[in-house]
Amino acid sequence: MATIIYSLSAGSHVISINDVYGGTNRFLNQVAGKDAGISVSMVDMTRVDTVLAALRPETRLIWIESPTNPTLTITDIRGITQAVKAVRPEIVVVVDNTFMTPINQRPLMLGADIVVHSVTKYLNGHCDVVMGVAVVNDEALWKRLKFLQNAIGAVPSPFDCWLAMRGLKTLAVRMKQHELNARAVAEFLLAHPKVDKVFYPGLPCHPTHHIAAKQQSGFGGMISFTLCSDSLEQAVKLTQSCKLFTLAESLGGVESLIEVPALMTHASVPPEQRALLGISDSFIRASCGIEDPQDLINDLSQALMQI
Repeated sequence: MATIIYSLSAGSHVISINDVYGGTNRFLNQVAGKDAGISVSMVDMTRVDTVLAALRPETRLIWIESPTNPTLTITDIRGITQAVKAVRPEIVVVVDNTFMTPINQRPLMLGADIVVHSVTKYLNGHCDVVMGVAVVNDEALWKRLKFLQNAIGAVPSPFDCWLAMRGLKTLAVRMKQHELNARAVAEFLLAHPKVDKVFYPGLPCHPTHHIAAKQQSGFGGMISFTLCSDSLEQAVKLTQSCKLFTLAESLGGVESLIEVPALMTHASVPPEQRALLGISDSFIRASCGIEDPQDLINDLSQALMQI
């Protein structure tokens, strides 16, 4: 991400989806926005006109994350890209495709200029690599990013590249099981009396399920949910009571992970901003691994009994 942002000149303006990963939010607002001379607008991208209204003469880049982390909000990638390019074709559109992987979504085919992945997550799949990748289909853009990667030093080791290539060999098989498990867990949580809301784009009740079904070929392995009691203490107790889901921040590995964004991945996001995004104290994010789905359901069932 830093390599892409540093490809912009000082004084540039970036429009980012407001419900973005906490680390991305932190970098854009507390690093690029303060130290690199980049101004940033955090915008609700569920409406195309909201994005267009945020454009400035100095806007150079739009950062999309779909589905978002952690509320799994869906952005109409093609709709926003076409609308922006119609008025400002020079603006670069970036899509963070970490949650979907190339198996379930291909943003370049939807009009995006750059697709980024946290290779650490699904592409590697075993939680033993820290790496990112930017994918482009424009040679000039590729040369610019390649130069900056070399100049800044964001170059992965040969062994990390080997580990990532190992993971890619099983990506398609893993993504099928991730989705099967996530759907089963989401349906279980949806019917549980202690669960208030379930966020999973594969559910027909998801508010932007129709967009996800149009631009994705699958719905992935990430789910989020809130408890009926908006209690941080209960959210923590539930995650600590899990025996199969490991309490940890990462995602996309073969093992299932669970976390509380308000204390972990999104702790750096101001509380008032989290509230606007719907990330309450009892908001819980889960990455469903490739274990037996009934084992995952049983684990959450016993953990919910503890609160």
